[in-house]
This record gives sequence, structure tokens and C-alpha cells, in this order.
Amino acid sequence: PVFAGMNGSAVENFSCVIYNIFLMNCTWQAGRDAPADTQYFLYWQKSRDEEEMECELYIKDENHRNMGCVFQNVSIGTEKAYFLVNGSSKDSLIQFYDEYIDLYKIEILTAPLNVTAHCTRDSAGCIITWHPPLLSRVEKAKCFQYEISIQNK
Repeated sequence: PVFAGMNGSAVENFSCVIYNIFLMNCTWQAGRDAPADTQYFLYWQKSRDEEEMECELYIKDENHRNMGCVFQNVSIGTEKAYFLVNGSSKDSLIQFYDEYIDLYKIEILTAPLNVTAHCTRDSAGCIITWHPPLLSRVEKAKCFQYEISIQNK
């Protein structure tokens, strides 16, 4: 059966973020009714054409249970990525959790690069320049909007 396993044993609060251009961090909490010995395993597939990969670097809690994963060298494609967290316990079957995620929606962008400000005492004021942030995918610079917050005048 597709949803075999004890109700309440699947992971909860699953979320992922991509940061520093190519690192992805996924975390979750144990199901509220999962047995104490439940161990979880994360698999993901970037697209239908690519192989499914298991986490290579699990984040563990104080009971050595897998509660997250760090992926390196992640690249963002155009398809939704598929994530699956399954579990095992010697006491009962554990329900799986799965989700499709648009990776570009979970990317935390780096700050703009080479920010410079040239200020003069005359009416010209200040000229502030910068370069767009580094990205894990090709993006048009004109797609970005910037906001400048001047703290001290």
C-alpha cells in the first residue's frame, strides 16, 4: 500500500534552503507518533532524467537520529525536484513523506558584490554602485530589484 505505516510516523516540518550558491540544507522533525528507534533517510531527484541520490551528510540529533541533510554541489534546473524521506523502525512500519519543490524558490541569494559609495560635499550627493549577486543558475541582471537603506546621513 502507498501509505503503509503507522499514522503520525512520517517526518514533519520538512524544509530545504539553498545558500552560498551550491549548498542545500534540508531539515525535518520526527513524526509525533514515531517510535523512539525510528531512523529517517532522505533521497532526492533533481529531475526525472537524473538518478535519485541519498543524503551523504546527515545532520543528527542528540539520539543519533537523522534530522537533516547537507548537499554539496547543487545546481538548479528548470524542473521541480523530488524529495522523499522514508523511515525504519524495528517496532513498526514508518510512513514516508514526499514533496516536489522548485529549487529556485528556496534559494537564499547572496548579497550584491563590490558595493561602493562615492560621496561629495556638493549637491551631487552620493553615487552607489554594485554588481548582481552570484547565482547557482543563469539569470538576467535586469530581473533583480534592489533597495538601498541609508542608516547614517
